[in-house]
Amino acid sequence: MSKNISNLSGRIGLKNNLFEKISERSLNSKDSSGIKEIAKEYNMGVSTIHGAESFYEFLRPSHREKKAFVCNGSACMCAGTQEPLKKKLKEKLGDDKVGEMFCLGHCYENNAFHYNGENYAGKDIEKIDQILKGENIKQDKFFSKSYATTSFLMDDKLSSTDLFKDQLNKFLKVDKQEIIKSLLNSNLTGRGGAGFPAGMKWDFCSKAKGDKKYVICNADEGDSGAFSDRYLLEDQPLKVIFGMVMCGYVIGSDEGVLYIRGEYPKSIEAINGCINELKKLGLLGKNILGNNFSFDLNICIGQGAYICGEETALIASIEGRRAEVDVRPPFPVTEGLYKKPTVVNNVETLAAATGILINGAEKFAAIGNKKSAGTKLVCLDSFFNNPGVYEIDMGTPMKKIFNEIGGGYKEPLKAFQIGGPLGGVVPLSEIDNLNLDFQEFTSKGFMLGHASIVSIPKDFPMTEYIHHLFEFSAEESCGKCFPGRLGSYRGKEMFDQVKKKTAKIPLKLLNELLVTMKKGCLCALCGAIPTPIMNILKYFGDEMKADMVKDN
Repeated sequence: MSKNISNLSGRIGLKNNLFEKISERSLNSKDSSGIKEIAKEYNMGVSTIHGAESFYEFLRPSHREKKAFVCNGSACMCAGTQEPLKKKLKEKLGDDKVGEMFCLGHCYENNAFHYNGENYAGKDIEKIDQILKGENIKQDKFFSKSYATTSFLMDDKLSSTDLFKDQLNKFLKVDKQEIIKSLLNSNLTGRGGAGFPAGMKWDFCSKAKGDKKYVICNADEGDSGAFSDRYLLEDQPLKVIFGMVMCGYVIGSDEGVLYIRGEYPKSIEAINGCINELKKLGLLGKNILGNNFSFDLNICIGQGAYICGEETALIASIEGRRAEVDVRPPFPVTEGLYKKPTVVNNVETLAAATGILINGAEKFAAIGNKKSAGTKLVCLDSFFNNPGVYEIDMGTPMKKIFNEIGGGYKEPLKAFQIGGPLGGVVPLSEIDNLNLDFQEFTSKGFMLGHASIVSIPKDFPMTEYIHHLFEFSAEESCGKCFPGRLGSYRGKEMFDQVKKKTAKIPLKLLNELLVTMKKGCLCALCGAIPTPIMNILKYFGDEMKADMVKDN
């Protein structure tokens, strides 16, 4: 069934794609008008279109009835800013007009909310009357700085369209295999969490047979604590786009798409403006700079589904399907978007590929080690004295990042969730034993992932944090596999009872549930959520023993 939908959707392709049509219809119509026309145009059933539309949070009627949305991400939750914020918004707009969104990427200042297509945070709520009147207010920018030996992500070597043109002129004359060789020699691995060698992915797709190929930038950064993709999309957009163009050149693709989460309006605006400027200058489109190479870019706006950060779910979304995870193999490099060979890289991976081509693979490989090479963007939340996004050498001790670069903590902390909701929960005592290294984190039972940091205060109850994690996975599960769909809800129910003081945690049953989810889930969402929960049980079990029963 999904293959048929992919092929039917692919007949029209990325220009005015099916997901875009479904989104526009839903957002601009209060009834079911237009859905039959879309179904007829694509030779699909009305139920297929409706099934896809109903999957996405932002396209549901209950969401569209709200006027403002308070961030319910882990960082804002731990900061304790959101309940007073919600109260103020309800006083202004009404109790039934304030909803929630998961992570707006303002983890460095909290107090985050979304209103009328814009994000606000920090002290912006003090200007709520001006905001409601539609006035533009001055907003604080996140702090960013490179501490890297060589900056690959934050330098200014691609800060203008003239520099972009110069680099295009240079690299469109370079043999494709030389570009692949540079990426392989650099030891760049995917920065989205999976850690697959980027050069190998480009190489596989370049050799795949297909009359059409695609490049996808996964800009669906949904991890709480993470705003590094926001930095790159808004402050270094040419680096991201150049990486996509080079990928298209290498694999033989003439079209790409940036899938940007709807929670990042400024990122969408920045990339859209950049693409339009490049098209005007003839640096995107047909026969770029007089070469036989053509490459165009499109933007696809996410509609509130965290699972779209998983590459096959993201592909399903662009195709206008429910964003469910596909079984692999086949992998996207041989059968991806519209069942054509496709490279999916996240924002930081593409920007790093650009930095490697400009600065040299040997410089990147010389930093860190073979499996964790180069530099990495690290996000520090509002509990640090120096919150912001930093470019840091791989292999740097975490205690140096936290104490010197981050400036220490504003208040006592007991743990950090590193790598988003699926990342491990690292107790404060373990930070001194860790370096910025993917393999090192994994070997100790944690996950570096996106390198987003969510600080957990000393007085924050760990039973409440586990409830938050189960609640998140229950809400965001794609629902395709039983362990994910049912397991996350069963876990949430256990901790609902703890919060209500109606029952204690059945520890044996909880452990069995976590093992089942870890081994049986189809994707990393519900399959990885047991990792932070197991970390909490291991390091903070004593804190929760009054709420547990060992035998059940």
